[in-house]
Amino acid sequence: MQKIKSYWQNFIDGDWVDGASGRIDIVNPGNGDILAQHALADAADVDRAVQAAKRVHASGVLTDMRPVERGRMVQAMGQYLIDHRDEIATMLSLEQGKPLWEAQVEVAGAARYFEYFGNQAETLEGRSIPLGAGYFDFTTNEPYGVSAQIIPWNFPVEMTARSLSAGLATGNTVVVKPPEMTPLSNAWFGHAAESVGWPKGTVNLVCGHGHEAGAALSAHPDINQVVFTGSVATGIAIASAAAKNVVPCVLELGGKSAAIVHSDADLEAMETDIRKGIFTNAGQVCSAMSRIIVHESRHDELVQRAVSIAESLSVGPGIERTQFGANMGPMISVAQRDRAVSLVSEAVSQGAALSAGGRAMNIPGAFLEPTVLTEVHPNMTIAKTEVFGPVLSVLTFREDNEAIEIANGTEYGLVGGVFTRDVDRATQVARQIRAGQVYVNEWFAGGVETPFGGYGKSGYGREKGREALWNYVQTKNIAIKLKGS
Repeated sequence: MQKIKSYWQNFIDGDWVDGASGRIDIVNPGNGDILAQHALADAADVDRAVQAAKRVHASGVLTDMRPVERGRMVQAMGQYLIDHRDEIATMLSLEQGKPLWEAQVEVAGAARYFEYFGNQAETLEGRSIPLGAGYFDFTTNEPYGVSAQIIPWNFPVEMTARSLSAGLATGNTVVVKPPEMTPLSNAWFGHAAESVGWPKGTVNLVCGHGHEAGAALSAHPDINQVVFTGSVATGIAIASAAAKNVVPCVLELGGKSAAIVHSDADLEAMETDIRKGIFTNAGQVCSAMSRIIVHESRHDELVQRAVSIAESLSVGPGIERTQFGANMGPMISVAQRDRAVSLVSEAVSQGAALSAGGRAMNIPGAFLEPTVLTEVHPNMTIAKTEVFGPVLSVLTFREDNEAIEIANGTEYGLVGGVFTRDVDRATQVARQIRAGQVYVNEWFAGGVETPFGGYGKSGYGREKGREALWNYVQTKNIAIKLKGS
């Protein structure tokens, strides 16, 4: 295993620098040990990063560049990640806890964002608008300027890549606030920016506490756009701060996503979806399959299969789980694990049945047994609250309309799913599910190319796909009165 340096710095204006708020311990959730320390930024550090990004944007160096050249530099950053995949994945597994093979998949996914959006850089075209013989009217798409990006701890590499690549491809400069619990793997984005030759100040990384660095960044008067993935409460705070400066946001705020399983569903095939949907990354996925709403005629069989999956998982330190398969790492922290345990206990007290797991594991680290709750009713706390852990809630329905009502019965609306052999039914249900993305017969179907974002308190704006690029540009109309007309 690679040797881990004891102290990591922020990346501001092309330099690796300390933080004015001191240092923060980065804990390995797989054993509770301190991995390293990271520089902790304060508001002054954030201001230096924003001013550097603002200077580069104002210089016009990115917007003057031919889009294809800018796109090639974005793609080169993705290749840098691939070239350093093993060392990034190892660090990611250690600081975040996920199995090493999942970390490898995340790094590859991050590189794919740079490839995709790099390819898209030269496709954002304006249009001409006919106003009659006396005018020539056209539109252009211009970058906002400084993009502030506040990253979650559950997929720190992939989520940074998602917004950073789109921001750079459209000609913005970027200030990233990595998550303070998992900032180490973000360092490679700074190294990638150096390697491909972006002007100093184009990409900045400022790790700090949310209430300090995050608040300073979202409220900064010189940022021009905010991208945030995280909790509803924090998203509201960020949007409120940005609104005071009339700065647009893209918010992806989690969910309580439901899979509707009809009587004709292929439950054997669905076993893979259950394992991926709720036990990937120990359930710490905003689009996790946290609820299954199954037709009462298939309830017992589905529960049997779900319990079998939960009990078959090998749970332990992610760095030891190198091969794709039925395994799971820890949650991000003991505090997060204990919150999940508390929600499970509350569900049982409200009448739910614990069919598998539900307990903290008696080993070092932030481990929770893979959990399946049955006899869950829509009015229970567990049916409405995002656990953000490896906890599956199973509910039942009799009529199709009842299933849709239950699926739409939370404040969220990120993703949904329907499992059936009937394509007409699937289409009808998909249209009625109130969510930004609906999976049919495969949870997590889609990819970088498919737009992703929520309804309701799951946020607004879209990431991934061509739709994401419109969040990073604004339309300018130019109307020319022709001489002599």
